[in-house]
Amino acid sequence: TAKASTIVRGGWAPRTFLPSTKVGTLLRQSTTAAAATVVTSKEDLLKALEVTHPAYDVVEKDVVDEYGAYCTLYRHKKSGAELLSVAVDDDNKVFGITFRTPPEDSTGVPHILEHSVLCGSRKYKTKDPFVQLLQGSLQTFLNAFTYPDRTCYVVASQNTKDFYNLINVYADAVYHPRAIDDPNVHAQEGWHLELEDKAGPLTYKGVVYNEMKGVYSSPDSRLMRASQRSIFPDNTYGVDSGGDPRVIPELSYEQFREFHRKFYSPSNSRIYFSGDDDVYQRLELMDEYLQEFDMLPDAKEKSQIQWQSKTYMEPKKEFETYPAGADQPETHLLTVNWLLNDKPMTSFEELTLGVLDHLLMGTTSSKLRKTLMESGLGEAITGGGLSDELLQATFSVGLKGVQGEKTGEVEKLIVDTLTGIAK
Repeated sequence: TAKASTIVRGGWAPRTFLPSTKVGTLLRQSTTAAAATVVTSKEDLLKALEVTHPAYDVVEKDVVDEYGAYCTLYRHKKSGAELLSVAVDDDNKVFGITFRTPPEDSTGVPHILEHSVLCGSRKYKTKDPFVQLLQGSLQTFLNAFTYPDRTCYVVASQNTKDFYNLINVYADAVYHPRAIDDPNVHAQEGWHLELEDKAGPLTYKGVVYNEMKGVYSSPDSRLMRASQRSIFPDNTYGVDSGGDPRVIPELSYEQFREFHRKFYSPSNSRIYFSGDDDVYQRLELMDEYLQEFDMLPDAKEKSQIQWQSKTYMEPKKEFETYPAGADQPETHLLTVNWLLNDKPMTSFEELTLGVLDHLLMGTTSSKLRKTLMESGLGEAITGGGLSDELLQATFSVGLKGVQGEKTGEVEKLIVDTLTGIAK
């Protein structure tokens, strides 16, 4: 076992010294409609912008000229679901539905639920529709993703009939999964006890449990998670949405069901369409599912992500260990991490950070990247620089393959280089 550590600096937050989600898992039945009007001209795109449906209110319209995208944001009147329809001259049609799913602990419930909802549903009884769709559909993309604060289900196809088949399967899966009525799904995808030999001990098994054991055996993965915990000690980003194998067995079936009830409502979702298919048909198809639900006024409030305040007045260091074999060198991984904002940034600030990140880390000749690589203090860059996909942006950079006595030099080199660039 080798040591690891994390640093967090004043108002911003430096990140971690470490010495040395299933992404997806779905069927299909006949769709409600096979034909669709194909967008072939700018005139068609302009017409798509004006499409209305009696089940929806139009919230906003916009045109993104750079992408030729004609966008309309709808709100379903009965359920409160928001649906963004993007009409664009592209035959690769995309559908996605995202739920905000902030966990309170590291049992991995959003990750286990992501796997489980794709194990059959009310209309599609098969136990493994995802595999059947991978093998038997014309999909160009088919997956699901668990983020630290949301869960996304995405499909794409160039064939309109196949596209609507995929949507039917995914929509029925997220709203009416077999998993919430069948404890065996939770046991299979989450965790259960097995006895491989009657003389042997009981052991934990499960799809997500086994997957996360593999993740936690990776030093880089452990460093990333330790870094995030160090920056976000007080909100949902401080726990592991994928699940910590040591904590996953604490998740009960009742907690699993309650998580679905609380977060998988249309009122807590964002639905997305993009492509050249008929906009009205999109709205009609989703209305078949959404009309079963009533609006939950407090759904978004219950899933709101709390802002992490900048609380560090001086650098904070955290140390952890990672598993290493007897034949592996006892080197360290180290990152220095900053929390960049504790309130919303303007578009200008976001763009500026993106440009700055590229100048610092984006190429082999970027100043910070080049300085670290040529320092001889470590074997490779780690940390990744700017991360802006969550509510709050972070910056993390460091080296792996660092000798224990050199970790302080790495931190000093990073801070001195950034200070010099700023001047």
